[in-house]
Amino acid sequence: MTALSFTLIILSAVMHALWNTLVKRSRHKTVFIWWMFIASGGLFSLALPLLPEQFRWPGTETILMIVTGAVCFVLYHLFNGRAYQEGDLSIVYPLSQTSMIYVPVWGITLLGEKLSLQGICGILLVILGTYSVQLQQLSLTELLRPFRDLRSRSVRFALMAGFIYSIGSIAEKTGVRYYSPLLFTYFLVLTMLLLMTINLSRPKYRCLIKEELCEHWGLILCSGPVMMASFLTFRYGLSMAPVSYAVPVRQVSIMVGVLIGILFLGESFGRIRLISALFILAGAALIRFG
Repeated sequence: MTALSFTLIILSAVMHALWNTLVKRSRHKTVFIWWMFIASGGLFSLALPLLPEQFRWPGTETILMIVTGAVCFVLYHLFNGRAYQEGDLSIVYPLSQTSMIYVPVWGITLLGEKLSLQGICGILLVILGTYSVQLQQLSLTELLRPFRDLRSRSVRFALMAGFIYSIGSIAEKTGVRYYSPLLFTYFLVLTMLLLMTINLSRPKYRCLIKEELCEHWGLILCSGPVMMASFLTFRYGLSMAPVSYAVPVRQVSIMVGVLIGILFLGESFGRIRLISALFILAGAALIRFG
């Protein structure tokens, strides 16, 4: 993994943690995320004519990848939301991160990517750190606890979220292989915004749209450039690195989120959270040099 692609993905991880912090401070999360996409898409549209890259329309295959990625990422958020409604955070969160198990498999079998032993060890460390960050104790019993009740709706929704995210990641990698990462990101944002707008057209959300804007307009304005920077840096990094490495490295955002929570939000400094963050950091370092 090159230094440039690694740096771009780390920057994306930092931005990803920042916009998730903004979401945490909002009241109606689904509506706030929709406003974030409005701000990001609007800023993107205004900046597009000023950018040096020549505009060109995507081909049929690229459009298919854009739509596939957008549908997968919107479904990921919806499945996660359903899982959190019925399940505990310590069970839902680790299961929703199982996408990192599938992504290297898809990368090797579908895209012909080749991973070094050092890189594989790095991926495994990131998976362990990401999976354990919300657990109550580091033990085999606790690690297996989320899988105990596969009949639970929350468990099934969380597993579906992880699986669908992995498909979206492969669609992204395929899309930016032969098309501009900047323009791919632009159309992906617009497509996701369209899908979320359809979802928010339901009566239970319509009455909350104005309320969220009036209460958190400052956060919404800040979120536009943060989200746009997160999206762009990741997809430029993705265009230069194997998706099998890019997705795990972006989990550094979890470590950044832990630090933000401890330093700025007054959250508890748990030993497990610290150990998990160190696992992720060590895994990212192995991937970078593997």
